[in-house]
Amino acid sequence: MSRKIRVIVVDDSALVRSLLSEIINRQRDMECIGTANDPLVAREMIREMNPDVITLDVEMPRMDGIDFLGRLMRLRPMPVVMISTLTERGAEVTMKALELGAIDFVAKPRVGLASGLNDLATQIVDKIRVAAVAQVRRAAPREASTAHSASGAGTAAPAAPTTLLGRLSTEKLICIGASTGGTEAIKEVLVHMPADSPGIVITQHMPPGFTTSFAARLNGLCQITVKEASNGERILPGHAYIAPGGTQFHVARSGANYVAVVDDGPPVNRHKPSVEVLFKSAAAVVGRNAFGIMLTGMGNDGAAAMREMKDAGSYNYVQDEATCIVFGMPREAIAHGAADEVLPLGQIAPALVARLRGATDRLHHRI
Repeated sequence: MSRKIRVIVVDDSALVRSLLSEIINRQRDMECIGTANDPLVAREMIREMNPDVITLDVEMPRMDGIDFLGRLMRLRPMPVVMISTLTERGAEVTMKALELGAIDFVAKPRVGLASGLNDLATQIVDKIRVAAVAQVRRAAPREASTAHSASGAGTAAPAAPTTLLGRLSTEKLICIGASTGGTEAIKEVLVHMPADSPGIVITQHMPPGFTTSFAARLNGLCQITVKEASNGERILPGHAYIAPGGTQFHVARSGANYVAVVDDGPPVNRHKPSVEVLFKSAAAVVGRNAFGIMLTGMGNDGAAAMREMKDAGSYNYVQDEATCIVFGMPREAIAHGAADEVLPLGQIAPALVARLRGATDRLHHRI
């Protein structure tokens, strides 16, 4: 049997430290090698014990989890799973942690902590396993300076053409699926999309309570408008719509328009929202007017449906292994024959914009 995943738990609550240690030690493939009640103690433990993964609370004495994470990812990058609180501030801080390089997060319950964390045990250990094999990126030194600059807005959003498509943008639809590592990957795509981009629909695996903050953060960085999807709203050019956490999101047609459908459907591939649900609807409703983008994430959610999109005439981009935090979902999409192009993350938006611009030029020549 391969070596166990060695985990250090950092949390100011003795109860949470005890519960997380117990959950981790129940697994045959991992062990909690230590716990720390604040980041300064944790720093020495990490130095001495060299863990594979740490779990890190956001709000702690002496140094909060975000400051500690920022320093850690600059000086000694390693896999971190954040333990967040399900509050508005908790959601905003969690988005910041993912920006700084945390692999993923778990939202701990606000009431019934002991039973709640045990209910989340499978999710917690699954995320530790993913973190242990994820590609960790070193945070840039400037990212920790202020909330605004850390969100990527220290400089203006990368220049994207402000006009692109005209009439064509109402016919096309861009569909994005992502999971672990996806919040930063989605940002990288969206900041390069022009103001009159076709409508964009996005499923990022995320629990309830966090997608509002995620959408608001992106909206402040992009030329397009980014928002949480609402049931029944028309999908407009120049807008991106993110599946609300804990719901299923797909697209439908109403006359000549695309419409968002947000409902309480069951989990698909264990996910809610599920990329499979969104991509399947795009195959059925959008067909050859769709573009699919599969970004970093663990598992196979959306791979089969992305192949359905391709069979229906869509053009699909898949993120390459070198730039993925976790290559699971992109690998599965490639294995299903769903990819038209496999590209580094930074090349996906420029390639898509160039393809859209070419389609516009062909349309103008015909007119």
